[in-house]
Amino acid sequence: MKNLKNLERLQQLHNLILKENTGTPKDLSELLRINKQSVHSLMNELKEYEATISYSNRRKTFYYRNNFDLKVSVSVDVITNNEETKMFRI
Repeated sequence: MKNLKNLERLQQLHNLILKENTGTPKDLSELLRINKQSVHSLMNELKEYEATISYSNRRKTFYYRNNFDLKVSVSVDVITNNEETKMFRI
């Protein structure tokens, strides 16, 4: 489930950057409930997907400098006795 949480945070980070509403790096780490080093790792992951990310001191937000989008889609369904139970969705 740790990897699923990481994907969920990656999507949250992307949405905040897309809206240009991240706040400072400290604010961002508090919003995502992770430390600054983990935020940096998530940013690097987005950059590996060819996102160009910058920070505006004036607006106090991260933003994309290129046309970038990310859609994470994960689901976990459990099937027992021919009954399906949806356990997790991102």
